[in-house]
Amino acid sequence: MKVTENKIYNPEAECMDRAALRELQDRRLVETVNRVYNNVPLYRERMQAAGVKPEDIKGVDDLHLLPFTNKTDLRDEFPFGLLAAPKSEIVRIQGSSGTTGKPIVAGYTRNDVDVWTEMVARSLTAAGAGKDDIIQVTYGYGLFTGGLGAHQGASQVGAMVIPMSSGNTQRQLMMMHDLGATMLCCTPSYAIYLGESLKELGYDPKEFRLKSGCFGAEPWTEEMRKKLEGLFDINAYNIYGLTEIGGPGVAFECCAKNGMHINEDHVIAEIVDPETGEPLPYGESGELVFTTITKTGMPMIRYRTHDICVLDDSPCPCGRTHLRMGRITGRTDDMLIIRGVNVFPGQIESVLLRIPGVAPHYQLIVDRVNSTDRLEVQVELTDEMFSDTVADVEKLQHTITEQIKSVVGIAAKVKLVPPKAIPRSEGKSKRIIDNRDLTK
Repeated sequence: MKVTENKIYNPEAECMDRAALRELQDRRLVETVNRVYNNVPLYRERMQAAGVKPEDIKGVDDLHLLPFTNKTDLRDEFPFGLLAAPKSEIVRIQGSSGTTGKPIVAGYTRNDVDVWTEMVARSLTAAGAGKDDIIQVTYGYGLFTGGLGAHQGASQVGAMVIPMSSGNTQRQLMMMHDLGATMLCCTPSYAIYLGESLKELGYDPKEFRLKSGCFGAEPWTEEMRKKLEGLFDINAYNIYGLTEIGGPGVAFECCAKNGMHINEDHVIAEIVDPETGEPLPYGESGELVFTTITKTGMPMIRYRTHDICVLDDSPCPCGRTHLRMGRITGRTDDMLIIRGVNVFPGQIESVLLRIPGVAPHYQLIVDRVNSTDRLEVQVELTDEMFSDTVADVEKLQHTITEQIKSVVGIAAKVKLVPPKAIPRSEGKSKRIIDNRDLTK
């Protein structure tokens, strides 16, 4: 694996003394609260209903007094109800991918685009990017923040950008090979697909110049990292973001690969109990909540992401002082409840990717038969295992079944399918098919 040095894009901000960072957060939070109270009716009404005035917020310690914001608020106020700046100052509209009904859109001022660009530049630099690199952006361009976000950050660090967008795998690999891309930016599931297609299309992995990749837009595991790094002989880094807060770059991994540093000079992170909303201490698992403190177009106050993780304030060997968030272990809104047990796709993935003989492609299919929930896990076999004996395949099926039951706590039917049987996605993978009518 290629060695990536510890590079920091903005040491003054990223390595700021914690006391100085808190003073900066306090000041920026007060400014943001005044901005939304004076310019966004929803926030003003929510604060008044909670008996909170702008002058009550002196800093981060008062954050818990403020009401939460939810994704439903963005749909209810679509398209411009949450803007805190005149439309004449909005230079960009971005939207989240994969939504149904009214989309989730966010308005960005020039300031917001610049802040977002800096956050992505920090992320790519942490993954080893610099002016001598060639970065292939395979996230989708358009309303989805992935493509343009990575593109902006790559340009900011002075790299050569290949704006491929998603799709056309054969052309992706040709350009990656012929142009000598040194960094890949895409979803981890599509990176796996590219890696699998590489040899099938006659390429020798040793002929590629890739040294690292920034993979995000969907949760992935340490086992997936090993797959990615093995396929391309690269360092694989996690990057996190969401349209409502500032696109990719809100948090990112450094060379330590032990959690993602949150850009705390731009956002304040909390962990709360998903049921009660009460703040939880660092180190405890709960729902991630963000408050933006430098956005001017559409600031978010205590926005509930529905992502489950932990926050880590222990020192990082890279020298950055900003908090780290752990990997997303699930979501409060895509969590499956099967026979009274909470099941996250990431739990299944962590099991499957540890077992030789299966490919990193799977689907969870949930049905309700005679009022009883049934979970089927469809897993692809590798080419080698698919051509193996029936006895070996049955043994593998038994192993997977037992390990899923051990980790998740319920029995699942495991169905082993041939290679390439599960549909591939060039964007976010569709991991769950829930056939239950949960309204009844």
